Amino acid sequence: MTGELVSATSGVLTTSGGAPGLPSLIVRAGGNAERRYLEFFAAQIRNRNTREAYLRAVRGFLDWAELEAGIEDLLDIEPLHVAAWIELKTRTYQAQSVKQQLAALRHLFDWLVTGHVLHTNPASFVRGPKFSYTKGKTPILTPTEARKLIRSIPTDTLVGLRDRALIGLMIYTFARVSAAVTMNVKDVYRKQDHLWVRLHEKGGKRHEMPCQHNLKEWLQEYIEAAGIAEDPNGPLFRSVDRKTKQLGANRLDRQRAWAMVKRRAKKAGIDTHGICNHTFRGTGITAYLENPEAKLEHAQQMAAHSDPKTTRLYDRRNDQVSLDEVERIGI
Repeated sequence: MTGELVSATSGVLTTSGGAPGLPSLIVRAGGNAERRYLEFFAAQIRNRNTREAYLRAVRGFLDWAELEAGIEDLLDIEPLHVAAWIELKTRTYQAQSVKQQLAALRHLFDWLVTGHVLHTNPASFVRGPKFSYTKGKTPILTPTEARKLIRSIPTDTLVGLRDRALIGLMIYTFARVSAAVTMNVKDVYRKQDHLWVRLHEKGGKRHEMPCQHNLKEWLQEYIEAAGIAEDPNGPLFRSVDRKTKQLGANRLDRQRAWAMVKRRAKKAGIDTHGICNHTFRGTGITAYLENPEAKLEHAQQMAAHSDPKTTRLYDRRNDQVSLDEVERIGI
């Protein structure tokens, strides 16, 4: 039966950069441990990105515990082992990333405890690194740079129309790239005589936004040129067929979207260091808040943030204030 579960969940337990299968410590712990391990990732974590991050963290720790710490039995894992692994991670990862990896271990071990695989949770006694920040680190573009990027995209090709529409969507709706690339054609629709988009954000949130006039034009031009209006359940943003160099039927994924963004920014003469899909979320929020009539609570609503503190992380208006003030140092 466990073999059937492994087969059924093989897609769930395969990360974009990892290998499928069960860690040796889980296999040696027996069938109940295998089942609980599979159930944790398949049934307890619905967000794909979180699942992939947790899976990498768990596999990384269990492989380290076996190969480096000499652990032969899952029951032999102690808080000291988890603490040593966390200490190693703090040398190469940011604090928030380490805290996420520790959370992955805590949640998995809790699940194994309730399933009577472990007696106690060895990760519950380990404290993660402290961190505090009031501003995000993702680079953003100035309005001038954003316009330069968009205008540099050739619109005489279907791929160019797609890329302009995708970048515009992330800027004008503050959408996460995962929400953008999972959109179907039917998620662009008319309401109250205006064009709207429907985004499926983290935590199962369905977020609807009216289109800014530029975005409205770009989406309509792309959909018409792609001929996908009659395929409402098909993906909105599609990958390029390697043979025909035209858009195919497959959905564009986050990694290819990121590669596209880097390529377009480089051709536009924009510094690509650190630029990513999330750059446009921060770019849109900051550009909106620079408007004297803009309000933080509206930006929060538009970004589908549950906490205004999260929205403030994307507000980079103070960067320009700091630069202006530094120039006043008359030496």
